[in-house]
Amino acid sequence: MRHTRLAPAAAVVAALALSATACSTKSGTDANSAGGDGVKTGPGVTEKTITLGALTDLTGPYASLGKSIVNAQQLYVDQLNASGGICGRTVKITVKDHGYDVQKAVSAFTETEPNVAAVSQMVGSPVVSSLQQELESKHLLTFPMAWASTLLGREYVQVVGSTYDIDMINGVDFVVRTAKLKAGDKIGHVYFEGEYGENALAGATYAAKNRKLTIVGQKIKPTDQDLTAQVTALKQAGVKAILISVGPRQTAALVGTAAAAGFAVPVLTSSPGFAPQLLATPVGPALEKMLQVVSPGPAFGADNPAMKKLADDYRAKYPKDLLDTGVVSGWNAISVLGEDLKAACRAKDLTREGIAAAHRKQSKLTVLGVSLNFSDRAKPATYQSFIHKPAKAAPGGLANVEPAHEVPEAKTYPLPKG
Repeated sequence: MRHTRLAPAAAVVAALALSATACSTKSGTDANSAGGDGVKTGPGVTEKTITLGALTDLTGPYASLGKSIVNAQQLYVDQLNASGGICGRTVKITVKDHGYDVQKAVSAFTETEPNVAAVSQMVGSPVVSSLQQELESKHLLTFPMAWASTLLGREYVQVVGSTYDIDMINGVDFVVRTAKLKAGDKIGHVYFEGEYGENALAGATYAAKNRKLTIVGQKIKPTDQDLTAQVTALKQAGVKAILISVGPRQTAALVGTAAAAGFAVPVLTSSPGFAPQLLATPVGPALEKMLQVVSPGPAFGADNPAMKKLADDYRAKYPKDLLDTGVVSGWNAISVLGEDLKAACRAKDLTREGIAAAHRKQSKLTVLGVSLNFSDRAKPATYQSFIHKPAKAAPGGLANVEPAHEVPEAKTYPLPKG
């Protein structure tokens, strides 16, 4: 989102926009002051409130993802406020919909930036890229809903979880083991042009080279819907498995076309390539049979108490909405930011710099059963990935196949620099 870890949706959804309490300070980091409780404050923080920002997609190609992320983060904030908030302050989120349009996102950022303490979600790699200099200069800790390793290394931009390339390194290992591939075999990789697909391809290529396998790449655009040519090319090339780093529509098209052609090789997708809505379509049975999903987070169908609680709480608050990976992504990011705010409160420093400093001290943080380390901004917070399988009967449409694991080469892989 770049491409996100979830899929485009056809329906336009309403934004859960919450009005931010206005801050009397101007934009920047030079307006810090100490409140009556001795806590240093800055933009977005008053005596009574802490306001966070969210730049999301609620009306564009990732509307379903954006809605799930917004819902999950509002659920967390509601629970946080019910337990007393942060430093006696109520936490609020100002949500702005950019419809996956960079210009709209820049305008929304300009409007909201002076009055927020941190950004709990920023959907879209193009959006993050366009604003990264502003985020750094404003010292605004931001959690992108994007997982390219080119986003690593920044002081104020934090990828939560593994990255696309690390996921694919772990995914190739899974495919090799389960499909019993051997040196000289070929693996297809259908991927989106741009940061998401090319970052995933880099990881897959590295893993394949170490195993003396060949990657047969097929680059497509996000607007491509018919993948007959790509499937035909991969079949003619004799690939023994297919990796895909695309959106859910393209995943459905590829698997459906391959199944119809009798080309039933294993298929493994990056997390953004699957959405549970696909299981209700005619291609659903083929997805359950052929597809695996490599993901930085656990599945709702896993034996995980934290995931079960999140599922129960989410269903109770949003009974008409599906569980999906957007819920997990949104919850992960806001959970990390919540812990950062708590730590900053204990340090009596709720300035932007104080929040970011508290974040960098988080070296052993566990969210939804996953251990995360944010102390080294140049490295992913984790090198582990989960393997899931589409399952119509499972919560969220995914059943766990393998628990979190990493292969040694994930840490020897030279991460690309942004």
